[in-house]
Amino acid sequence: MIIKIKPYFCNMATKITLFTDGAASGNPGPGGYGAVLLSGPHRKELSEGFRLTTNNRMELLAVIAGLEALKTPGCEVTIYSDSKYVIDSVEKGWLQGWVKTNFRKKKNPDLWKRFLLVYTQHRVKFHWVKGHAGIPENERCDQLAVDASKKKTLLIDVAYENGSSNGELF
Repeated sequence: MIIKIKPYFCNMATKITLFTDGAASGNPGPGGYGAVLLSGPHRKELSEGFRLTTNNRMELLAVIAGLEALKTPGCEVTIYSDSKYVIDSVEKGWLQGWVKTNFRKKKNPDLWKRFLLVYTQHRVKFHWVKGHAGIPENERCDQLAVDASKKKTLLIDVAYENGSSNGELF
């Protein structure tokens, strides 16, 4: 299956600002993600926790959840993240190479494929921000991610727990 990475463009783009963060205690361990979407006067916060996962999976899932929350394609989305893993994978072109090899021997192919499905529907720009540097929305995402990871009831990151997130499908 070949997925094109070129984004879908729309004539009437809505501007969205998306802040994201992921956390895992133990890495792997209990983890969570947090995302804050801003558009004009509108604000939406998202978070979820998982019983066993990694920090990189939660960083990527925060971006995915934020993009999946958008109701129409063609949005102009500016993503602020402290994850070099996510940003460099996209901005430095690593992801394009992974697509060409069908993610052979790469971690998190399940999430990268999910990311590509939603990423290609929008015009997305990434901006790296230093974590824990007092940026209010980034700090809020961190709080959402950590709080989600500490919930009494956590979801199961099925792909991670069954090994299919490491490129080794059973």
